[in-house]
Amino acid sequence: MVDGVPLSGSVERMVAINAFHPQILIPYIRKHPSQMLRSIYMMICQVPYLPESLLRFRNFAILRGMLHIGGRKGTFSDADTRRYMRTWSVPGAVTGMVNWYRALRRRPPIDNPRVKPPTLVIWGNRDPYLQKGLAEASLSLCDNGEALWMEDGSHWVHIEEPQVVNKALIDFLTRS
Repeated sequence: MVDGVPLSGSVERMVAINAFHPQILIPYIRKHPSQMLRSIYMMICQVPYLPESLLRFRNFAILRGMLHIGGRKGTFSDADTRRYMRTWSVPGAVTGMVNWYRALRRRPPIDNPRVKPPTLVIWGNRDPYLQKGLAEASLSLCDNGEALWMEDGSHWVHIEEPQVVNKALIDFLTRS
């Protein structure tokens, strides 16, 4: 219940930021093999223990690289990187991150993949990991979907353009 109004479902509105609908990844990769090259890391995450070891190697070198390669220059300061490294060092943190990718493969079948609630997809068009077509394919499964395409945004668009993203979130989530 929100403001005394009962909700018909458990989700009233949804926002995805550079994240795709889980049902579209494999069909999309079959049609766009270049996305498979960008998604190799997701496959490596399926192997027990290996991804955790690789991600911890050399003081989280791969993760630090993903922050800096995946975003605009200067998005993450040295202080930001140190904070991330402290968080990654918490026991179980890296496994928790990897398990998101493991769950993609192990998810139960979805009888009806349609997304019913109003949905906003915010997408950085310069994401080196995920092609824009994944967002477009995800939107095709939304009954009431819309996109905010951030031309100069990367995978970390919410950090690069916080004012624009926060305004879009507030406008979308408070819309009547």
